[in-house]
Amino acid sequence: MASAPNPNLPVFYKQLTPLNSNEHGDWHARSVDKASWLAKQHAVPLTVEEFPLAQRDFPIVFSAGDKPVPLALMGLNEGVNVFFDDDGAPREARAPYIPAYVRRYPFLLAKLDQNSDNLSLCFDPTTDLVGKFDEGAALFDGNAQPSEHTKSLLQFCEKFEEAGMRTQAFMQELLNLDLLMDGEVAIQRADNPEQPFTYRGFKMVNQEKLRDLRGDQLRKWNENGMLPLVIAHLFSLDLMRNIFARQVELGVGPIAMVPAGAAN
Repeated sequence: MASAPNPNLPVFYKQLTPLNSNEHGDWHARSVDKASWLAKQHAVPLTVEEFPLAQRDFPIVFSAGDKPVPLALMGLNEGVNVFFDDDGAPREARAPYIPAYVRRYPFLLAKLDQNSDNLSLCFDPTTDLVGKFDEGAALFDGNAQPSEHTKSLLQFCEKFEEAGMRTQAFMQELLNLDLLMDGEVAIQRADNPEQPFTYRGFKMVNQEKLRDLRGDQLRKWNENGMLPLVIAHLFSLDLMRNIFARQVELGVGPIAMVPAGAAN
């Protein structure tokens, strides 16, 4: 099942602490070539701007629930990621697209005062990517001012928030037009062709309703760039068969999967 992120704490994040020079003036941020926090994650949030790149590697679906969000599927079962191993390293020589949500960790912008719209740069203190060690990029300079590295982190998080607002607008448009439906994909099994594996528990665009849209609505979508995003989503769904095949190769399917006719 494609589940939406926990509304209380985003996916990957265990705790949040505001970054400040008083407590973290001599701290550094490490750069790594493995994303250990991604190893067991089967679905990662996407922004709409990432659809063109993400659809080359992952099925793009929408989470179940009242407030669906776009997700890149990296596995058809919770805890299974067919693209990254248990250490968070790519399983193949050509690394797949890395969603911005993954690249942002362990930092993010968060509202510390619910009575204010101001956002502060925070981080997950449980990670070993940030800490009081010598290697890596300094987070503050000698005058207790944000370093160039921290400024670039802040800029990246700001752009991510802006992309998130555009993604919310995209999702609201789909909801307003009632274009989302409960998704279902049947995948033929080589070992049992008479009993295909059925994957459910996500939402997708209803192609019948899409074909019935008025011409002026489609022209609007073509002009504002929404139509190519919907098409990227629909085309990407065929990649579920690739995910299924990869799980079989890794020995986590189809036996470990929910049988046909049941929700995954």
